[in-house]
Amino acid sequence: MYLVTVLGNPLIILATISDSHLHTPMYFFLSNLSFEDICFTSTTIPKMLVNIQTQSKAITYTGCITQMCFFLIFGELDNFLLAVMAYDRFVAICHPLHYTAIMTPWLCGLLVLVCWILSVLHALLQNLMVIQLSCYDTFLNDVVMYFTVLLLASIALAGVLLSYSKIVSSICAISSAQGRYKAFSTCSSHLFVVSLFYCTGLGVYLCSAVTPNSLFTATASVMYTVVTPMLNPFIYSLRNKDIRNSLKSLFGGNL
Repeated sequence: MYLVTVLGNPLIILATISDSHLHTPMYFFLSNLSFEDICFTSTTIPKMLVNIQTQSKAITYTGCITQMCFFLIFGELDNFLLAVMAYDRFVAICHPLHYTAIMTPWLCGLLVLVCWILSVLHALLQNLMVIQLSCYDTFLNDVVMYFTVLLLASIALAGVLLSYSKIVSSICAISSAQGRYKAFSTCSSHLFVVSLFYCTGLGVYLCSAVTPNSLFTATASVMYTVVTPMLNPFIYSLRNKDIRNSLKSLFGGNL
């Protein structure tokens, strides 16, 4: 699954870079999401494979802090990028005539930069909380960490829900069935990825907080860290004609 992730997501990035028709805000955000998926899985899976091979669960203190920091950065980056992509679809469907004027390259770059800044700040805060665990009572640190995660996730999720509520209203206002289908098809892939991301993420937190069974927690974690990033390139490429055509032309029509 890891190989599928690190080989499949670069194809989307390569298709976006090589095809001038894909130099649009939607594919710019998609290529950033693909890059994030590669980094997200690479923070944990290689070390896990080494541990399985050596039959050892040991990790250095520095390695643990570093791994956790990058895991939090890319995990939160995924969260914010999905919210930004929902906003992009909202502008495209609800304000199509003003889309190019609103989603300028400057704004797209700024949105991605803000996502990175918030993700890094979140990771640093979480790391500071963990470093203090050995010196203080853990209750307050646990409360702060869970509150921060829920707050940031809620902000991004609220943006997604607000964008899609406007999108659904606009689609319902379209008179023809063909027009409604065409409008919905432009955001169906993203909606599926969002649902997969939040469902698996919620499963991880619920399993770790509610049940002491490590098997359930491990299963939910694998779904969150491996399966979701692996499925993203399939979801976007199989349901997106532009990506498929770009990959076909890139590989000489052999796909």
